[in-house]
Amino acid sequence: MYFDHEKLIVYQKSIEFVAFVAKLLPRLQSPFGSTRDQLLRSSQSIALNIAEGNGKRSPADRRRFFEIARGSAMESAATLDVLVAVGAILSDEIAPGKALLFPLVKMLSKMTEYPPAAREDMSEYGNPDPLMDL
Repeated sequence: MYFDHEKLIVYQKSIEFVAFVAKLLPRLQSPFGSTRDQLLRSSQSIALNIAEGNGKRSPADRRRFFEIARGSAMESAATLDVLVAVGAILSDEIAPGKALLFPLVKMLSKMTEYPPAAREDMSEYGNPDPLMDL
């Protein structure tokens, strides 16, 4: 049994990025603790906002949460860059994370377009509300 958001490829990829960050975090000690914490928060925010947005009935609410998730993905990418810039980690070590983030941002960008360029097929869930297909 799965929740609706777990079926979304964008959500699955966001969870992959969270796992990447979790493996990276133990290597980031002081004086980079605040940047490490920021990366943890922004990476988790991607997945959490995708899940919450997918549960919204209003297309505008859905887009708003997907926009927040996109912003968190961009923030995560920038945080990885900051960690390289301050010498906390090497650029080739963040490359897999950036490779995960790029398609995430691309998908979330499509999901925030109006009218929506990408959406899930609600008929799969047996939704009786025809307004959900807007």
